[in-house]
Amino acid sequence: MARLNLLEETRFEKLPVSVYSDPTAASLAVAKRIADLIRGKQEKGEQAILGLATGATPVKVYAELVRLHREEGLSFKNVVTFNLDEYYPMQPDSEQSYVTFMNRNLFDHVDIEPANVHIPDGTLAMEEIHDFCLAYEQKITALGGLDLQILGIGRTGHIGFNEPGSAPNSGTRLVTLDDLTRRDASRDFGGKENVPTKAITMGIGTIFKAREIILMAWTQKKAEIVKKAVEGKLSSEVPATYLQLSDSVEFVLDVDAASQLTRFDTPWLVKDCVWDNKTIKKAVVWLSQTLKKPVLKLTEDDYNNNGMAQLATEKGPVYHINIDIFNQLQHTITGWPGGKPNADDSQRPERRDPAKKRSIIFSPHPDDDVISMGGTFIRLADQGHDVHVAYQTSGNTAVWDDDALRFVEFATDFAKSQGLDTEKLEVLYKNARQFIAEKKPNQIDTAELLTVKGLIRKGEAIAGARFAGLPDSNIHFQNLPFYDRGKYSKALDYEDDIVQTMELLQQVKPHQIFAAGDFADPHGTHKVCFDIIHEAMKRLRKTEAWTKDCWLWLYRGAWHEFEIHEIEMAVPLSPQEVLRKRYAIFKHQSQKDVPVFPGDDAREFWVRAEERTRETAKLYDELGMAEYEAIEAFVRWKFEDE
Repeated sequence: MARLNLLEETRFEKLPVSVYSDPTAASLAVAKRIADLIRGKQEKGEQAILGLATGATPVKVYAELVRLHREEGLSFKNVVTFNLDEYYPMQPDSEQSYVTFMNRNLFDHVDIEPANVHIPDGTLAMEEIHDFCLAYEQKITALGGLDLQILGIGRTGHIGFNEPGSAPNSGTRLVTLDDLTRRDASRDFGGKENVPTKAITMGIGTIFKAREIILMAWTQKKAEIVKKAVEGKLSSEVPATYLQLSDSVEFVLDVDAASQLTRFDTPWLVKDCVWDNKTIKKAVVWLSQTLKKPVLKLTEDDYNNNGMAQLATEKGPVYHINIDIFNQLQHTITGWPGGKPNADDSQRPERRDPAKKRSIIFSPHPDDDVISMGGTFIRLADQGHDVHVAYQTSGNTAVWDDDALRFVEFATDFAKSQGLDTEKLEVLYKNARQFIAEKKPNQIDTAELLTVKGLIRKGEAIAGARFAGLPDSNIHFQNLPFYDRGKYSKALDYEDDIVQTMELLQQVKPHQIFAAGDFADPHGTHKVCFDIIHEAMKRLRKTEAWTKDCWLWLYRGAWHEFEIHEIEMAVPLSPQEVLRKRYAIFKHQSQKDVPVFPGDDAREFWVRAEERTRETAKLYDELGMAEYEAIEAFVRWKFEDE
């Protein structure tokens, strides 16, 4: 019976999928399978032939294999490896080379024989590539084929570098990279223009010959393409869908990467549900949006014809369900993000008391505050709350070189106009120009340049916060050490960042914390910054009484927005407030018109921010709520002891 239930739950899925709580648990499971394969082959006196992948996804798998080698005696003497791909052209000692990646993450730390390591050669002459690719295939075949191939998945659906349009029987070859793939790699290369346009990759046909294939994917960034690969139709536009044809494939996902699969996203379509309030709210909002009908107009037939008959039967009549969900949605809307004084707060997202709250807005980069919650920021200040803002990092990597030079020129000219000594400034300027002229892609700036760029962003942040209504005493620049350490080392310790954040929180003793919950940030800074705040608060909650009355609100907006059913506080903005928010964003001049790291969205930050908040307001309107100009959305994060 359990097996039948599982088949029903996964009937939309066209290949086996295993879901783990987080990337670490999933990585440990995959590493164990690899280790078991290696040991099993050793017992038989055979070689283990592994197909390996690069990128962020398998890093923890390799780390666990290294641990197993060091601590549990796992030997790689009998292991032969073939890597999926390599950029072309690419020097093997380049920072972006997959040779460098594999050595750093695995090969330098285990006892594998160098002759048993095979990685496509990015240094070949163009006329040599065909013969090399043929020989690569022949080596795999001569060894009896791959025992196990591990894969990641790109947002184009590529496996290896088999981009959209790749044939299911393709072999190892030179390919042209998709523009989205190059954009995703741009940060590693210091800009998309520096990313190679081509790569050498194993073909889909080569991958298919492996006796076992494991595709791994983590985080919500991969959720959309995972759904297409697992539940979509076979298509050359999503090469990973070809894996549906294999009898030996398994997708290993964390819960975030699996979140858009039908059994998790809309489970009522595949099974009976436990209808708690969270599931009911999500289902009713989904039904309203699917049918393009306001919540209060949904009928029993609508429920019955769209997989929600069980809900109608167990919790109906449906009109009562509709009214309940309508009221819940309505109660998320408030013009008082700090709580409305002298009002009944039983149906409001924030508490009434104290009437004047201490609020602290943590901004990972110097502009996330005004981009993501600028309207609420201004509203809190206007309504008399003691608002603080903490800029967690300097943001000094996201300033153009010519802007930095322009500011040094200004400083020099101003000093001259005041009769001040400019010798040191002139030396700095000369050195900076020379460095920039010779600067290699992704090369770390000199300390002086980083300082200039950091000061540019600091000045902009001060201007934005002042415009929002803050006194200078309430503007804090943390410059958390991890941000600059990360430029030189991937092995990071966040203890000093956590301690510094604890000290600021102890100083302010806020009733409200606003933190970036936009973990789709392509640089990962938002997630690191949130984790630091979270750990700081967890420690403080053990000893500090004020923390029990402190609520933590998450905001988004820079990269994407919360789903409607997730929103717990919706702050509407008037047309005038939208303009005020825009002007606050305009203070960040170095991020206009084209920021250094724009992500996938080519729109300016102020445009994407306005359009997202207008879209949220439109969705509320379509559900049957009042029509607002724009809405900023928040979700409350609750600690384990709340």
